[in-house]
Amino acid sequence: MSGSLVLLHLAGAVALLLWATRMVRTGVERAYGNILRHRLRATLRNPLLAVLAGAGLAVALQSATAVSLLVGSFAGAGIVSPTAGLIAVLGADIGSALVVKLLSFDLALLVPVCLVAGTTMFLATQARSWRQFGRILIGIGLLILSLRMIGEASEPLRDSRLLPVVVDYLAGDPVTAFIVAALTTWLFHSSVAAVLLVVALAGRGLVPAELGLVFVLGANLGGGVIAAMLARTMPPLSRIVPVGNLVVRATGAILALVAVTLLGAPLQRLGATAPEQLIHAHLLFNGLLAVLGVPVAGLVVRAATALMSARAAPAADLMAATELSALNESALDKPAQALANATREVVRVCEIVEIMLQRIIELYAHADKDGIDALAALDDRVDRRHAAIKLYLAKTTVHPLTEDEALRCQELIGACVKLEQVGDIIVRNMLVHVRKKMERGLEFTDEGWRELTGFHAAVAANARLAFNVLVSRDSETARQLVAEKDRLRDEEKASNQSHFDRLREGTVKSLETSSIHLDTLRDLKQINSLLASIAYPVLEEHGMLSDTRLKAG
Repeated sequence: MSGSLVLLHLAGAVALLLWATRMVRTGVERAYGNILRHRLRATLRNPLLAVLAGAGLAVALQSATAVSLLVGSFAGAGIVSPTAGLIAVLGADIGSALVVKLLSFDLALLVPVCLVAGTTMFLATQARSWRQFGRILIGIGLLILSLRMIGEASEPLRDSRLLPVVVDYLAGDPVTAFIVAALTTWLFHSSVAAVLLVVALAGRGLVPAELGLVFVLGANLGGGVIAAMLARTMPPLSRIVPVGNLVVRATGAILALVAVTLLGAPLQRLGATAPEQLIHAHLLFNGLLAVLGVPVAGLVVRAATALMSARAAPAADLMAATELSALNESALDKPAQALANATREVVRVCEIVEIMLQRIIELYAHADKDGIDALAALDDRVDRRHAAIKLYLAKTTVHPLTEDEALRCQELIGACVKLEQVGDIIVRNMLVHVRKKMERGLEFTDEGWRELTGFHAAVAANARLAFNVLVSRDSETARQLVAEKDRLRDEEKASNQSHFDRLREGTVKSLETSSIHLDTLRDLKQINSLLASIAYPVLEEHGMLSDTRLKAG
């Protein structure tokens, strides 16, 4: 087999590994994301529980990077302290190493089982939770399959004449090997994938254990870089946790590299084979990093905070730039260009509304005055942009428009009005519920909270569909959005019935939060209806909308 063909097979196997990891993470986030976030918020106040929660979440999401970004957003919103967030991410690094260990076992039998069960679940039902669980199983099956493919694809490399030369060079230059591993991990955007690739190559005898250890240390550095780079567009406070984690991982990886280079590593004590030695070294490194990092987490956070504060002025300038308007007055005599400008501005309103929709549920879980004030300020931004867009489009209609341009103008005005109404519901209705819950110290039952967060997650997903329809005007997406509206209507009825059942049982928490629970469901349903109506012009244009939904008498 030619070298190019071998590399192509290996690249395909690695691509499947990355895709499978993403499938598992996406399925977990969609099916259980809100529940996991709620549980995580509740446990981060205890350092030991924070480490365990971070590890568990990383195993579930197959990614310490996802946990780092999630916890960073919590810290930025004031839901948890940055120190507690950093401790949780150190736990997530252990969880990421545990994933590598779990995948090192012989799991070949799980491949057909997961693929068959997952595909059946995904295709046999329209229930969101079952479909996402099916997605998770398919991802796990493909993940295990990809590891076998990596081993098979790398087998011909045993006879390569070039590979031993490269390996010998890197073995003699650990610094270069360390940097190459870090860059490769960053390119993969997955430290799990990078370490698994190294372990697979070591298992085939293509990489000696000593060089593999250097690669593993580089992969740990690269894993910290991924989260810090992905967080670069987040607010400064949200970047403290990812940056702090990068500081800890970089320091630990570099010190470990120096120790390994100067003193060597007793790899024989970590396992009988090279793969076992590398996996256990990876686990040991992240375990020691957590043990040594927890006591200095506060110091690291202060250093990261100082770094973020030093860049606060440029960040403020960037925030000011985001307030720039796309409504160029000089384009008013060119309707097509003016409508494109208006569309850009409406998309910005969509982004603000999406942030509001996400933050309101976080305030339900953990309310504070600063968070409430910040959410109200976002609504003010929506109102200002809404007024500016309506005025701009009114000026546009002074010039001759084609029939399609006139319809698009009305569509944008209608969407903007609906978005403004969504913002009002969040601030004038749901924020009132948040204040009431906070002032009275009320708590939902576990079942009631799961119902609310699940319903909210569905509405948030539909919001993204609505925003996509507004830009793409895709008829199938529009149809899906309206179908989701009908499904949510049924889900609201089921949730209300479940709530009334708890009331009949005399559950104290249900009695105390009854009005908040029911009013929140009503508000979310109204928001969903407003967002779904964005799809109506597209459906009407394609003849997919009936004049009435009433049955003929």
